Amino acid sequence: MADIITRDGTWSFDGDAIRVVPGSKVHPVRQDLGEFAVPLRAVAGVSFEPDRKGGRLRLRLRNGACPVLRAADGRLKDASDPYQLVVEKDRAGVAEYLVDEIRNALLIEQVPDGPVDGFLLPGPSVPVSGGGGDGTASFDGETVRLTWNWKAEDAKTAGGAVTLPLSEVTGVRWLPAIGLENGSLRFDRRGAVSASPPKFDPYSLDLWGLSKREYTAVLVAAAVLVRLPSPEGRAELAPPAEQPEAAPAPAPDPAADDHDVLLRRLRELGELYESGILTDEEFALAKRAVLKRL
Repeated sequence: MADIITRDGTWSFDGDAIRVVPGSKVHPVRQDLGEFAVPLRAVAGVSFEPDRKGGRLRLRLRNGACPVLRAADGRLKDASDPYQLVVEKDRAGVAEYLVDEIRNALLIEQVPDGPVDGFLLPGPSVPVSGGGGDGTASFDGETVRLTWNWKAEDAKTAGGAVTLPLSEVTGVRWLPAIGLENGSLRFDRRGAVSASPPKFDPYSLDLWGLSKREYTAVLVAAAVLVRLPSPEGRAELAPPAEQPEAAPAPAPDPAADDHDVLLRRLRELGELYESGILTDEEFALAKRAVLKRL
């Protein structure tokens, strides 16, 4: 087990997953997302970026693995990114150790860094709510509900709160406010295309960027996205589909099985080193990690 505890949060790695726990005073997006685990097979890389105050840990996920990142589409600010951790200066050594442990595991398990066909993380738990600007969006796993405040246009308030069953949703788009441009949270409906700006569209929130909490609308988008029946929203939370189900067989002796697997990985690491793919340092770190497990 390798872990790091900072004021910004805690990351723990047990060899199979990285558990992320946000600190008590972090950005509302991270607060509302809460504690979650990132399976190793969803990780594309990890790095520690030192600076004069300490540094920052960054976990890079495989493209398509996380519904929050998919909904955000690269628009999350650093403070709201759940895959970043601010590290104090006296914890820099621990951060570097954690990076080495995760990188070793990625090498040993031969996790690819390419995109995935379906989500590997479940996304925000439901019910979830978020937004700001002219209203709030909520989602209970089956129905989206949009409620308006006094700042909403008459085109929205005249019809009251909007309820939209998930079965009628074909897509969801989140855009944060940038500069003087408003953002939005828009829901696409089956058989209907709205040409109205978000401020007049009863199936959209108009986000003004006046509060950090407006960013929490991305969590609603992610929770809906991961539950859509379309290929884009298909979650791959079970073992990958390309692995066919086999009939139950007697379980092998765990110790013997682990021993054989680890010896095979040692041979594979040696081949990678001899072919020049691994540097001396990478080979030594990965070999040490395998031998430790033996």
